[in-house]
Amino acid sequence: MNHPKISNEEMLSRIVRYPDAYTKETAVPMMFIDSILPGHQRLNYAVAGDTAAENPDYQVLLSHPNKFQLGMFRPMPNSGPAYHTHDYVEVFLPLEGEWRFYWGNDPEGEPDGEVFLSKWDLISFPPGLWRGFEVVSAEPAWCFAVLESHDVFEGKDPYWAPKVVRQAKANGFESDENGKMIKPENFEQINKDILDKVYDAKPL
Repeated sequence: MNHPKISNEEMLSRIVRYPDAYTKETAVPMMFIDSILPGHQRLNYAVAGDTAAENPDYQVLLSHPNKFQLGMFRPMPNSGPAYHTHDYVEVFLPLEGEWRFYWGNDPEGEPDGEVFLSKWDLISFPPGLWRGFEVVSAEPAWCFAVLESHDVFEGKDPYWAPKVVRQAKANGFESDENGKMIKPENFEQINKDILDKVYDAKPL
């Protein structure tokens, strides 16, 4: 093998420490248009790569290029991402708490199946399958996400179920044809209110 030498300084720059990196300042509560809706509020962190996002105002914690995308998120109890899908594989591994994952083939219909997962269980969603998930334990809980590498802001991502799109739009949130959030005038206040509510519910 003929690889470049890596300095000790560079290796130290490839570390993301918990909880130091997962601060209130690096959290993105309004990463997606569903985050305005009750039952879908959470903290999002882009750990490596650009992850999935509709709000471009996020900081990638590990800035070195990778051929994968990693994220962490922490919903409130009885909350999590609304019904959606992607053009790529998503893998989830709960790090704490109890979670309900559900899925189906009809974005307008009822889910076809569900499963309850705990710490260190893992689930992989194929492209195109509609899915949603939520914390069902009594406190906020962390989950780790691995996504296939993909380009961001080059099309809708995620694809939301029509009901979610309608509800978000009624609250002033939607995304453009490139999948980028169109922010209302009061976005900063809404973002702060949700950040304070979710982050302060149980300090990291």
